[in-house]
Amino acid sequence: MPAPRTRNLIVCLGDQLNRDSAAFDGFDAATDRVWMAEVMGESTHVRSSKVRTALFLSAMRHFRSALEKEGIRVDYRTLDADDGRRDLGSALEYSIAKWKPARILLVQPGEWRVQEMLERAAKNAGVPLDVLADRHFLCSIEEFRAHADGRKQLRLEYFYREQRRKYGVLLDRSGGPEGGEWNLDHENRESFGKKGPEGVRKPKAFKPDATTRDVIAVVERMLKDHPGDLGRFDWPVTPAQAEDALDDFVEHRLSEFGRWEDAMWTDEPVLFHSRLSSAMNLKLLSPRRVIERVEKAYRSGAVPLASAEGFIRQVLGWREYVRGIYWLHMPDYVERNALKADQSLPAFYWTGETDMSCLRAALTQTLESGYAHHIQRLMVTGLYALLLGVRPQEVHAWYLGVYVDAVEWVELPNTLGMSQYGDGGIMASKPYAATGKYISRMSNYCKGCRFDPAKSEGEDACPFTTLYWDFLLRHAKGLGSNPRMALQVKNAQRLTEVTVRGVRARARAIRAGGGQPV
Repeated sequence: MPAPRTRNLIVCLGDQLNRDSAAFDGFDAATDRVWMAEVMGESTHVRSSKVRTALFLSAMRHFRSALEKEGIRVDYRTLDADDGRRDLGSALEYSIAKWKPARILLVQPGEWRVQEMLERAAKNAGVPLDVLADRHFLCSIEEFRAHADGRKQLRLEYFYREQRRKYGVLLDRSGGPEGGEWNLDHENRESFGKKGPEGVRKPKAFKPDATTRDVIAVVERMLKDHPGDLGRFDWPVTPAQAEDALDDFVEHRLSEFGRWEDAMWTDEPVLFHSRLSSAMNLKLLSPRRVIERVEKAYRSGAVPLASAEGFIRQVLGWREYVRGIYWLHMPDYVERNALKADQSLPAFYWTGETDMSCLRAALTQTLESGYAHHIQRLMVTGLYALLLGVRPQEVHAWYLGVYVDAVEWVELPNTLGMSQYGDGGIMASKPYAATGKYISRMSNYCKGCRFDPAKSEGEDACPFTTLYWDFLLRHAKGLGSNPRMALQVKNAQRLTEVTVRGVRARARAIRAGGGQPV
């Protein structure tokens, strides 16, 4: 007796590894089939690091195995399949022709490009495709549009308060914010001082199993020229491991997270951060579960309110807000360049080879492990690109490729918008511009560096400080009317003519050297 025709071909992408996905509603094992594909194009449309690619592929293969144990049929294409199909669209068309489904189910992807590609593939094959809402998130696209409707400016703080009220998170008995304040960020900006961090416990590491080792071998062979050290691969790749990583963070680092979340220290890449973003972004871990676990730790007295609130703000507030911004403004958002930045990304962003200690530390760490916490991204690698005047699209492509947690819905607004101010103020009310003194205050990176963060001129002047004043001078007209930048711009305009000449001359030399100070 012939097998029944495939009713639904369920597309499951590498960042959709949650069994409670809407794509599985009404699933019939007898007639439905899951489709998963590893394709080279997803690692080469931007230069994806080996670690990022290995994490995605290992998590995908573990999810496939879990589905098959349930008796679910999975059409799975591996990265080394020798069929010439290098992108998701052509791979899907091939499988449509093979299985002849009545329809295709797709939970909304995390990238406009991918959704467009898959919709085109289904159209070419003449098969209807249903794009389903992604229930992983706590705020739907429609709800965010309603929040944005009629507002001249969008700001996280108002959205975050709405989310807290909606889900009853960290509220007191009167329905107000626990502790009397919605946002405790002012308590979470301490630096370690000269002594450095104390009591740091390394995050739980997950030894690669046979599946992950197979993936590592494939990635090493097929992406041999891409950055990344797979010899240290220790990321969670299953829901059970992600849950263990959450428990480890809450038990050992959450209590100190808030106080030190903006601090940096040499050879301490994680400090008190969670390292959970990749697990959440691949949907191995539910944000609801994370929020509940963190709030429970506060309610039990295990962690201070400032740490719990600061972390919940990132998950319930910032993460959902960024996704809303992405879908509200795509597809043209990716082309924005409000500051008309025109420099190329420095070549040393791919090697870490520079005399600037802070950049060398952050870049080397990033290229090897695929990880850096948010201040390293915003106020070191991102800040330098902003001050130098790098095209935001190049910065975006680098961030999307090198970080293990990078999916475009979250990476693009954070990079092009917040870090590079390329959207002209949609994401952030001002550019995050600072001198080298900020890095000196929040880290030990400047200790032993040949550049002086207090100096703006001369060969030993910190390039961050030189480029900061040059940035303000170049953009004085546009930024002078911004209330949050007016004082900084006025300070730049008070510089002596001699200082201005020195700053501009050194800034030109840095740009002529491809961003590398001489």
